[in-house]
Amino acid sequence: MSEATRTADPLGARSQLTTSNGTSVAYYRLQKLVKDGLVESLDRLPFTVRILLENVLRNYGGEFADDSHLKALAGWSPEHSDDSGEFPFLPARVVLQDFTGVPAVVDLAAMRSAMSRLGGDVTKINPLVPADLVIDHSVQVDSFGTSLAFQRNVDFEYQRNGERYALLRWGQKAFENFRVVPPGTGIVHQVNLEYLASVVATKDVDGETVAYPDTLVGTDSHTTMINGLGVLGWGVGGIEAEAVLLGQPLYLLKPDVVGLKFTGSLRAGTTATDLVLTVTELLRNHGVVGRFVEYCGTGLSNLSLADRATMANMAPEYGATAGFFPVDDETLTYLRLTGRDENLVKLVETYCKEQGLFRTDETPDPEFNELLELDLGTVEPSLAGPRRPQDRVALGDVQTIFRTAYDAAFEGQGEVRDLEGYDEQAEESFPASDPPSAMGSGDSHDRGESDTPRPAAATATV
Repeated sequence: MSEATRTADPLGARSQLTTSNGTSVAYYRLQKLVKDGLVESLDRLPFTVRILLENVLRNYGGEFADDSHLKALAGWSPEHSDDSGEFPFLPARVVLQDFTGVPAVVDLAAMRSAMSRLGGDVTKINPLVPADLVIDHSVQVDSFGTSLAFQRNVDFEYQRNGERYALLRWGQKAFENFRVVPPGTGIVHQVNLEYLASVVATKDVDGETVAYPDTLVGTDSHTTMINGLGVLGWGVGGIEAEAVLLGQPLYLLKPDVVGLKFTGSLRAGTTATDLVLTVTELLRNHGVVGRFVEYCGTGLSNLSLADRATMANMAPEYGATAGFFPVDDETLTYLRLTGRDENLVKLVETYCKEQGLFRTDETPDPEFNELLELDLGTVEPSLAGPRRPQDRVALGDVQTIFRTAYDAAFEGQGEVRDLEGYDEQAEESFPASDPPSAMGSGDSHDRGESDTPRPAAATATV
C-alpha cells in the first residue's frame, strides 16, 4: 500500500520476531490470548481456526473486529460448534481470473471516472487489498498437433481479446496493489501455487514490517488448491471479491472443522489420483458441505506437496469450503523448489513455529468437530466417472461393473448386444487421435487452414 496502515493493539499482542537470518519483523502473538485466558490451549485448536483467530486478533480494536468477535472465535470448541457467533475475516489478498476479473477492473475504472467528475484525485481509487489477475480463461484451441500450435493459439487469443487485454494492461499501470499475469503463463491455480503465494505475508504497519499468515479469496471455485501449501483460501462470488478489494471483510460463522487423519503411506502403483478419488468418496459419504476439512496425522509426511495440492483442489467436489494442509517441512522444501527467496522461507519457518502454525509428526492432533481416519496403505488403483469423481470403483472391478451396467441397460430388450466393434466405433469419434498420416503433418497450413481464428461463438472457451 502507498501509505502505512494504522492499527490498534488494545491487548498488547504485538511483539517482535527475529528470523534465523537476522531479519526482524513485528507480529501479533497468539500466545497472548492463552496468557489472558481467552484461549485454553492453542494446541487443541485446528490450524484453520488458529489462522482465522490471528486475523481477528490483528484487526481487533479497529473498524471491524470487537470483543464479541474475538471471544466468539477464541471460544471455539467442538462441544460448542452450534453456538451462533460471527466474526470478520479480512483476507490478505484476492486472486482473480480474467472471466470474472474484468468486471472488477471496469468497476474500479467507473469509480475513477466518477471521482474525476467530482473534481477529486482519481489516483486515490485503488484496491485496498493486493489483487492478482491471471489471464487463463480466454484460450481456445485453433491449432494442435504441431510445434507451432502454442504460439498460434496465443496469437489468435490476442486477436480475439485485444480490447479486454488493453483494459487490463491499463489497469495494471493505473492501479496500485494490482498485478496482471499475462496469457500463456499458466492456469490461475498453478500460478498462485508456484509464484503468487507467500505462506507468510508482510506489510507496513505503523512504520514497521508486520508478518501474518497469507490468506486469500478467489473468483474460481478451485481456488482451494492453495490450501495444499498451508495458505487458507477459497472461492467466492464476484461481488464478495470486489468487497474485499475495497477493504470490506467477509463475515463468517464459527466454522465446523472435520479432521481427516492419514497414517501409513501409499503403496507402489497407486497415484495421487487414486488417493484423491478415495478421499472424495469418503468425504462425500460423510458430509462436509460448508465445513472446513483439515488433514492431520503422520501420513502427511509421506505426501508430496503436489499430492496435497491435488487433494485441496478437489474441495468443491467433496463439498468442503476448504481442505487444509498445515505448514511443515514439505512446505519449506516446495518453496525452495519453486525459487522463493531464502529470506521468505526463513520467515515462513520462524513465524509458523513461533505462532504454533507449523506441523511435525510429533505435533498433537487438534480437536475437531469430527475426526475421520484413512490408512494410505489401503488406497488402491481406481477409476471414476465419466462425469462424477465420486463414482469411484477399484480398477480390478471395472470390467465386472461395466458388464453389469451394460446388461442392465439392455434388460428386457432381448439378447444383449455384442460388444465387438464398439472400440472401433469409439475411435472414429476422436479425430485428434488419428495418426499423422491421416492428418498430413498436423500443421494448419498443410490442411488448408487459414491464420484467421474461428469466431469466438463457434468455439468453446476453456
